[in-house]
Amino acid sequence: AAPAAPLARLFGAAAPPVLVAVPAGNKKRKRAEEREKVSEDQSLSVIQEPPVKTKKARKKERSEAEKKLSQRENALEQADEEEDQKLFQNKAKQKKKASQAITKSVANSATGATAKQRKRKRVANEAADRRTVFVGNLPVNCTLQVLKSLFTKYGQIQSIRFRSLIPAEDGISKKVAAIKRKVHPNVKSINAYVVFKEECDAQKALKENGTEIASGFHIRVDTASETSSHDNKRSVFLGNLSYDILDDAVREHFLVCGDIVRVRVVRDSRTGLGKGFGYVLFENTDAVHLALKLNNSVLMGRKVRVQRVADKKKAQKGSDQSAAPKDRADKKKKKKEKSCSDDSFVGEKANPLKKSTKPKRLKTTPRSKAGKNK
Repeated sequence: AAPAAPLARLFGAAAPPVLVAVPAGNKKRKRAEEREKVSEDQSLSVIQEPPVKTKKARKKERSEAEKKLSQRENALEQADEEEDQKLFQNKAKQKKKASQAITKSVANSATGATAKQRKRKRVANEAADRRTVFVGNLPVNCTLQVLKSLFTKYGQIQSIRFRSLIPAEDGISKKVAAIKRKVHPNVKSINAYVVFKEECDAQKALKENGTEIASGFHIRVDTASETSSHDNKRSVFLGNLSYDILDDAVREHFLVCGDIVRVRVVRDSRTGLGKGFGYVLFENTDAVHLALKLNNSVLMGRKVRVQRVADKKKAQKGSDQSAAPKDRADKKKKKKEKSCSDDSFVGEKANPLKKSTKPKRLKTTPRSKAGKNK
């Protein structure tokens, strides 16, 4: 019964709390202690600040070194990139040069081939021209059979082509106009080219020059090659001719002067009308002197201008030689004018004044100092 009593006390009703009064002095002590702690913390923080700053400075120093290293690395990388670019550019240039060289070689070979082809064509054309005979002043109604019957006695004919055919209508081609004989009414004569198989036959066919193939039509036969030279010493130039004049009218007008080899009236290829000038080739040079006397003679209501045919090369040389003495005379005149102008102004020239060698006195210097200096 004795031990049960304390257990009952423990599990029994709780006793009311006992309040003990705390003296005021303890609160003041707590506050003082708290203040001391705060001051200690502040002192500790003040003491610990310098190592933090040193760490920051070290970090800054490290960062600057790292920056320098990074800059160097960047510079090296840029240099490597530039070298790579230069190598790439050099390779590209070499490729371009190689491609250009290839294109040039190809172009040169192509141009060489084209030049050879052109040379072959030119040689072939020249050979064909030497076998070709030009026949001018043919009547409009002339046919292939007429020309064949005229020239077959000299050799085998390869082809015959009519030229200077102007269609009667704009829509018709010259070939169709030649086949159908639809020629413009202004055209009174046509031309043709007769191609022989042999060059010697073409030379023989030149005998037909001046033959009258129809009434009022004396044909003009000449080689088509450029080597056929026109003798200027036996020729005269005709100007102020009528536009619708025929070759035979010119022949009849100058036949009094001597035997005529050929007459050529220059005509427009589109209209067939004459351009107002032409040429007459005589057999002898004496006929040229007689033809010059017919200058300003009337032919088809116009005064014909008759002149010698001047050689272009000689005319150019003469003009150059005539220009040279003129230039020399002009230079001499200019020199004379300059000399005269200089002599005329000799008396009016003023002689320059001689500068005095004495030193000038300064105006700013006072008299007293000037006297002392003396």
